Amino acid sequence: MSDTADLVHRLLSARTWRAFDVDADGRVLAGDDTSGSVQLVELTPDGARRTLTALPGACSGRYLKGVSPRTVVVSHDSAGDERAQLSLLRPDEVTDPVAEEGLEPLVHDPAHIHSLAEVLDGGRVVYATNRRNGVDFDLVLRDVGGPAAGTETVLYDGGGMVGGAAVAPDGSGALMTRPGTPAMSSQVLLLAGAQVREITPADEPAIFSGLQWLPDSTAAIVTTDSGRDRTGLARLDPATGTVSYLVTDDAHDVTGRLSPDGTRLFVITDDDGASRLAIHDAATGAHRVDVITPGVGVGDFLTVPRWSADSLGLALTWTSPTIPADVVLVDAATGRTGTAATSVGDLEGLELVTPTSVGVPTPDGETVPCFVYGPASPTGSSVLIVHGGPEGQSVRSFSPIVQALTAQGHTVLVPNVRGSVGYGKRWYALDDVERRLDSVADLAAIHDYLPELGLDPARSALWGGSYGGYMVLAGVAFQPERWAAGVDIVGISSLVTFLENTSPYRRAHREREYGSLERNREFLERASPLNRISDVRAPLFVIHGANDPRVPLSEAEQVAAAVRDNGVEVELVVYGDEGHGLAQRANRLDAYPRAIDFLGRVLG
Repeated sequence: MSDTADLVHRLLSARTWRAFDVDADGRVLAGDDTSGSVQLVELTPDGARRTLTALPGACSGRYLKGVSPRTVVVSHDSAGDERAQLSLLRPDEVTDPVAEEGLEPLVHDPAHIHSLAEVLDGGRVVYATNRRNGVDFDLVLRDVGGPAAGTETVLYDGGGMVGGAAVAPDGSGALMTRPGTPAMSSQVLLLAGAQVREITPADEPAIFSGLQWLPDSTAAIVTTDSGRDRTGLARLDPATGTVSYLVTDDAHDVTGRLSPDGTRLFVITDDDGASRLAIHDAATGAHRVDVITPGVGVGDFLTVPRWSADSLGLALTWTSPTIPADVVLVDAATGRTGTAATSVGDLEGLELVTPTSVGVPTPDGETVPCFVYGPASPTGSSVLIVHGGPEGQSVRSFSPIVQALTAQGHTVLVPNVRGSVGYGKRWYALDDVERRLDSVADLAAIHDYLPELGLDPARSALWGGSYGGYMVLAGVAFQPERWAAGVDIVGISSLVTFLENTSPYRRAHREREYGSLERNREFLERASPLNRISDVRAPLFVIHGANDPRVPLSEAEQVAAAVRDNGVEVELVVYGDEGHGLAQRANRLDAYPRAIDFLGRVLG
């Protein structure tokens, strides 16, 4: 194996951890991908570790509360199809990692999705499922380990998708979110018996997420940007719908988690893709203590931070450009942190790159935030990596792809083009529907900026997954004179065929963002790279999962065939055990080195 291939293999093989939950005795339910996909591992306060699962694909889990024996609810799918199934596992009975057939089925129907929404006291769970008709999601409360074990109550069956959900501690009702009318908006509903009441307007252009009831069930804590550009933490009155802000920052998005006893808020401030963490008073929003983070990185990117049952601390997943993903414990009283499981040992001795941040000007007066990862020995070539979403965000997390590309001498640019979250409501709304091509134009602005960074505009490539894959294809199709190559991973080649063929439960949800087949078809055709495929000159490397429920494999097949018919180089690599992305390390070790070698050859 060459030195370069060995480096790429080390980067892609680095272990990553996840913090999924904390139980009443301080045990952490973690995830570890040493096996090649994320499996459940229990970490105990004395430092012991026990691997709980050995499933064929990635899984996650939560502790069931208030039951004996101790029980974990496991969420898992089949070969990346995203049809989550729920099973039970009892950690104290595990001697060897449990295979799929060793799990106790809780809610199983392989044809449908069962998404775990919340775990409640008394051995109860809340999940969302589309089993009624394959399209609409119902919200279901199930008693798993309580006195009415096995019984289910449908909390909501009003149609559409279900976002978050939270059941009042006194059992008086539940709050849930569903998509609002504007793109990237959500609406809060109060569910009380057979009654469903709208707490916030469906047409308000605002995000509502992270619903958490106060212990006395009088109100809920919510992350929202209602009436403002940046998200903040607020108190939501379910009787009136009144939003009272507790923690805000006019320059940054703020989110957080309420402690179980209702006294503390764990506050996360998004500062240009890096997390600033603090503990605040839940009643007043007043700052109590800053949390000492392990450098510049993010603490809520891979998993949701979880409070301990005694409200004295939290477990979270911490990642940075130099830390693949660690389990970090936070002392809520002092702000001090400790690492319960670390990933950095696998990369010992490697010189990893951290980014600088620049603002790229655009012809229409906007500024695109962009991270620049500069190699130790630059060659003048560059690779622009575009995140998915489109309402996603590139953050200061670990990326083996970025590190591998910089090791080969490429400068890597990672922008948050218009439409990205993390920079306010105005910015994330700038690509809605017929403004879609404005975000594509941001790629051209970044290309124009390359000489300012000392880079060769003739030797620049695009790389992206999902919506980022669409941006790759749009760049090489609409700006063919600018880009030397493209790597498209599970990307959209036609907005029309994507909407026609995506899973039925996703179609209406995505039409809010991209436009309606009925009302906006002409624009969707115009914004589809497939319809400009004859202009593509850049060679392409295309990666897709055969079981992708979001962006069907046909999107990759049709663009590869069209490019090949035009006499342009294209390689299509399909993995039969993957869905929307590559979850299996074996497949990443196959695909990504080939894609990196492809760019090295094309960019010289």
